[in-house]
Amino acid sequence: MTAEEIFEKTYTAYGPALYRFCLVHLGGPADAEDAAQNVMLRLWRTDTAFQGEEHLRRWLARVTVNECKRISCHPWRSRTVSLEGCGEPVFDGQEQRELYQAVMDLPGKYRVPLYLYYYEGYAVDEVGEIMGLNPSTVQTRLARGRAKLKTMLTEE
Repeated sequence: MTAEEIFEKTYTAYGPALYRFCLVHLGGPADAEDAAQNVMLRLWRTDTAFQGEEHLRRWLARVTVNECKRISCHPWRSRTVSLEGCGEPVFDGQEQRELYQAVMDLPGKYRVPLYLYYYEGYAVDEVGEIMGLNPSTVQTRLARGRAKLKTMLTEE
C-alpha cells in the first residue's frame, strides 16, 4: 500500500472521531475543523513508525489534545462558544440526546474525560495518558463528573 492510501485509510477511520473530540474540547465547528486538519497534517508529516492500530490511535489522541490546547490558548479565540447545530452524534432516543447535552454542559475538566471514556471508548489509563493525568485523577474526574451529571439531571 502506498503512503497516500495508508493516510486515506487512517483519515477515513479516525477523521470523524478526531473532529468530534475537537468539537467537544473547543466548542465550535470552525476551531474543531482547524484542529482536526492540523492533526491530520501532522500525521502526514510524521516519520513515526507506528507499532499497530492501538499505537496510532493513542498517538492521534495525544496530538489532538495538544492541538486543542494550543488553539484554546490563542488570545483572539472567544471563550464563550455554543455547541448548538454543530453536528452532534446521532442517538437512538431522546434520553441519550439529553444525556449527551448534559455532558457537553459540564466544565471541560469533567466533560473531556467523560467524553473520551464513554463516547470514544478509551480506558481510564488511556484517558490519563491522552490528557497527561494520573489514572487516579481521571477516575476522580469521572466520579465528580458523574455526580455533577446526576445533580443536573435530577434537578430537571
